[in-house]
This record gives sequence, structure tokens and C-alpha cells, in this order.
Amino acid sequence: MAVAPTPTRNPLQKAMAKMGLVRDIDFALHLPLRYEDETRIVRLADAREGQWAQIEATVTASEVSLRQRRQLLVTVDDGTDTCTLRFFSYYPAQQKAWQPGARVRARGELKGGFLGWTMMHPTVHAAAGPLPTALTPVYPTVAGLPQAYLRKAVQGGLARAELSETVAVGDAVPPHAALAWPLREALQFLHHPAPAVSLQTLEDHSHPAWQRLKIEELLAQQISQLQARRARDALAAPALPGRAGGLHARLMAALPFRLTAAQQRVGAEIAQDLARPQPMHRLLQGDVGSGKTVVAALAAALCIDSGRQCALMAPTEILAEQHFRKLIGWLEPLGITTAWLTGSQKTRERRAMLALIASGEAALVVGTHAMIQDKVQFSNLALTVIDEQHRFGVAQRLALRDKMAEAGLEPHLLMMTATPIPRTLAMSYYADLEVSTIDELPPGRTPIVTRLVNAARRDEVVERIRGQLSQGRQVYWVCPLIEESEALDLSNATATHEALQAALPGVEVGLLHSRMPVADKKAVMAQFVQGAMGVLVSTTVIEVGVDVPNASLMVIEHAERFGLSQLHQLRGRVGRGAAASACVLLYATGDAPRLGETARARLRAMVETQDGFEIARRDLEIRGPGEFLGARQSGAALLRFADLATDADLLAWAREAAPVLLDRHPALAQRHVARWFGTRTEYLKA
Repeated sequence: MAVAPTPTRNPLQKAMAKMGLVRDIDFALHLPLRYEDETRIVRLADAREGQWAQIEATVTASEVSLRQRRQLLVTVDDGTDTCTLRFFSYYPAQQKAWQPGARVRARGELKGGFLGWTMMHPTVHAAAGPLPTALTPVYPTVAGLPQAYLRKAVQGGLARAELSETVAVGDAVPPHAALAWPLREALQFLHHPAPAVSLQTLEDHSHPAWQRLKIEELLAQQISQLQARRARDALAAPALPGRAGGLHARLMAALPFRLTAAQQRVGAEIAQDLARPQPMHRLLQGDVGSGKTVVAALAAALCIDSGRQCALMAPTEILAEQHFRKLIGWLEPLGITTAWLTGSQKTRERRAMLALIASGEAALVVGTHAMIQDKVQFSNLALTVIDEQHRFGVAQRLALRDKMAEAGLEPHLLMMTATPIPRTLAMSYYADLEVSTIDELPPGRTPIVTRLVNAARRDEVVERIRGQLSQGRQVYWVCPLIEESEALDLSNATATHEALQAALPGVEVGLLHSRMPVADKKAVMAQFVQGAMGVLVSTTVIEVGVDVPNASLMVIEHAERFGLSQLHQLRGRVGRGAAASACVLLYATGDAPRLGETARARLRAMVETQDGFEIARRDLEIRGPGEFLGARQSGAALLRFADLATDADLLAWAREAAPVLLDRHPALAQRHVARWFGTRTEYLKA
């Protein structure tokens, strides 16, 4: 693909490179944010208040006014009325060019008033030459990169870019009107649309030219995902079939509860994958409290049964320790040695754990990202389990996978998430994975009543806490910040802790936040888990992994500041025992700004449903795919043009067309992926 030669980069070229504008196709696909209509002139006599318009007029006066604030005032007359162009920021060259007698075109918002028409900081240039015949594009840019320079660069890249057709080939032709638009014609149109086009169809991306780009983009994504899946299937991994009457069977018999039908189903899916000599690459999704950890333990048992090691990595020490305690409780009585590895360990303990891992004596290793450090050497790692996978970057996941000792073999990979993945997201960004879903909760989980409460009723919430404590229950109170902030008027964890201590004399009120030393965090959590502490004031470090069945009330302060999946995760910390549980969402009003529509939608969803899959669907609608993907997309942009909420039909077509194009026209398919993503597909390997 042709790339304009750049022997030395000037600051403008560096700015464009920073935006990802390097190849000709990058410029061609850099589409406008909006458009300005410079194709017609509006007479001032015909103008309306608040109208965005272009006028052509003669400068009658130009002066710098020092009243109140230094500003340049340019008065123009178009023969039907006058207008003042007001600039608080300007260059001397502009002041010199806009002298009386100069003929100019000015475009901006017209404001009326006692002194007549005014435009604030309009776009102004000399009235020379004919009017343009197309709308003027306004591109996304960065400081120091003028629109005029960027427009010229985009036009050059578009002219040079290789844009031969790739979609409309053989059987890979979607039954869609958008394909009546050749790709180059669609791009030319979107960069310079005719003035008669409906701006609505451009802004909502429903115009056939936009649809053509979405088709191309989704097809490129699906092909790249399919290539990653096929490349992985060509790799070798140790088969882990377990053995009859082995650890897997003994663990099943020893569990103090029965697996749900969903747990049994996904366990069988994972076991089938592990028995194959190709690496498993599976995502295990399940709502908060659905029992993913025991499924991971059973997978580990199959691995250990086959004489291999298993590693489980979690994003925080609290979550890693929660897993560690559960796993040793299940596996240690069965004779399995489990190693514990985190960044806060003392040197002597760490050396002992490293020796257990290197010798193979530790069949299971649980820890944080500390286990991917160079000094950690596994004896015969064959299965890696990554919990809350969206919290890890691509490099971290690849580093754990690379701990496999044998050349030519890959470990099996099981990723877990408590944020269910909506179907359209699974079909697009997770298309390279097999997905297992635990879609039912274990028996005995009590429904959680969720209430929205104005922060002005804080005293009533404290009274409710007293009621829970009198019944022997425990309470979480979650705050979004640790320190005071001038930008955000939020109560911090420390202040809330002190206030609750004063309001609840005789009650042990703990404080937990991310800046505390690890030993202090562990001590606080141990007190709360053991029931010695009635109330735990915390930041979101308790979002995942904390399991205290006696906790029956969750209070989330400034709930409007949290993301929807985060609120759902926090709510899932209660309702884990037999007692009726509740979640109180405190939201700020009064002197604070009114709740935005996005915050309202999040809080409404929390009150209306406890279904994690419905929560995930709504979150995708509200916030887009970024929150679900986390660092999975490191090094690769999200979909720029297609919208998973509105383009499900195009996605379904691309999913079917990708294998056809890849099988029948592999060179064409590869060129198509290179056009859209370049080399940014490394993330698929993780």
C-alpha cells in the first residue's frame, strides 16, 4: 500500500503520526466530525437569530478595543445590514488583512441585540473565487494541527490510497444497497458531501456511504478474528484428559454442595477442550456469585490429574487471596500443594514459593501479576486461568502464557469475567474465543432489594445500618475517593469513616482503601470476614472477590459517579447468605449539578434489574464496548464506524462472509485486513 515518503518529519507530520495518520489509507479513513456549509451566502436581511450562516460583506471598520477585555472588532456590511465580528484571540496578520475595504466571507452563529448582528470568533477568509460545491469537512485534530493543513493531507492521502474493491467478491456479497457505492466513491462523498444531502443521515451514519464503510470495517474485524482463531488451532498444547477416579472425581465428591446444571455444562465444555492437543482459548462468563471459582478448580484438577501445573492469576491481592483460601480449602485435604505468589511477600516466603513452583511440587499456583516476573519458573505449566481478564493488558496475558517450559507447546487458557458479555460484543471483539456461560445462580442466593436514596436522607440510611447491626449483620459503605478534591464535591472514605464512627458508638467501623499497606488491608479484611467488624468503609478495592455471607447491606455513596458494571459488581458483595439483603444507591442533589442522562440511565437500570446479562446489554447501550473490553484492545482501536447497538445485521453478515472470503480469496482477505488494521492485531494473540 502506497505511503507518502517522509524522510524528515516536521511538527505537523509528527502531530498527524500521533493521531495514527501515517499511511495513505489512514488519511482516507480519517472522516469528518461534522460539516460546514460554505456553498451558499445568506443575506443579513434574511438571517435569523441563532442561525449558523455564511455572509459575504465589505469591512467598514476594524479596531482593537481595550474595554473590559482586549478584543478585535471588525464591522462588515453586506449591503442589506451590518454585523460585528468579535475576536478575543487573533493574530496581527488577521488584523492587517481585515482592514476597511477588504471583501470577506465570514461563517458563524448570528446573534442579534441592541447593537445589531454579532458573530463571535467566526471563520473568516477573503471573498475570492467561486463558492465551493460541497460541504466543508471539519476533522478530528489536535492542538497545533490546523484544519486547512489536515484537509489538504487527507485529500492527498485519499487520492493516493489503494482502494480497489474487496468486499464485493464471489460469494462474499451482502444483500445490501450500500454496495452500490464503490469504496472510493463512498469515501469521496463522505469527505465532501453535496449540500443537498440530509445532514441527519451523515450524523447518524445511516447514509449508504457510511453503511459501505461499516461493512468493510466489520468484515476486516471478523477476518482478523478468524485468522487468530485458526492460527491458534494450528498450535500444539498438552492434552489434559485427567484420569478415572483421579483428583477431578475426588474433588467432585468432596465438595460440600451440588453443582448447578450450568456449572456442570460449562465444566464439560472446558474438560472437552482440555482433552484436545490444541490450546484451549475459552472465556468463562457468569454473573456475580454464579460459582466460577469452583469451575476453575475442577479445570485445575484435570490439569493436575495429568501431571501438570496450573496457574491462576487475579488482578488484586484481595481477589487472589479469596481464590487462594477457597482453593486450598478444597484441594489441600486431597493432598495438593498450592503456592501463593504476590508482590508484597517477604523475601524468605517468596524464595520458598519460587522453589515449590520450579520443582513442580506446587501443582497449583495462585497470585497476582507477580507470577509473570522473570524469576518465576514453572516446571510443567499447562493451564493458565486469568480472573477478571479485562483488567490485564495484552503483554501481561502473553507473559503468563510464555511461562510454558516445553518448546513448541502452548498452555491452555481459561479467562473468567463476572461482567457478562452481550451477544453482539461476543460476536465481534470476542469472536476469536469460545465462550462458556454460567446462566444460573446457586440455590440459596437471596434477591437483593435496590433502592435509590437522595443523599439528603443520609441519616435514615445510618438508622437502617443500626437495624442491620442489631440483627448481627454486617454492612459495606463504599466511597469513590480517598482524598478531598476541588474538582469533585465528593465525600471521601476517611471522612465517612470518621462520621460513621461517631454515629455508631460501640461498633467496630473499619477503613479500607488502595493506598493502605498490604498488611493493613489484610488485617482489616480478616476482621470483617471473621465478623469482628460491623461496618467496612471502603473504596472500590472490594469490587470483586470479597465473599462475606453475613454482610446484608451495601451502601454506595455518590452512586452516580460509578459505571454500571462496577455498581453491579459492588451490589454482588451482599446477598451471599440466607438473610434478606439490600443495596442503597446514594446520589447527590441540592447544590450539586443535576444528574446527567447517562447517570440516570445507569441508576435506573440498577433499580429495575439484577440480571447481569441485562445489565451488560444496557451498559453496552449507554457506554459502548470499551468498559467490557478493558485492555484486550491494547494496541488496536475500537470499531470507529460500526455501532454494535445499531449494526447487528451488518455484523451478522460479516461473520458469515469472513470465512468465505478467507477460504476462497486468501490474498484479498489479507489485503483487506491490512487496509483497516495494519499491524494492530497483536491483541488477538492474548
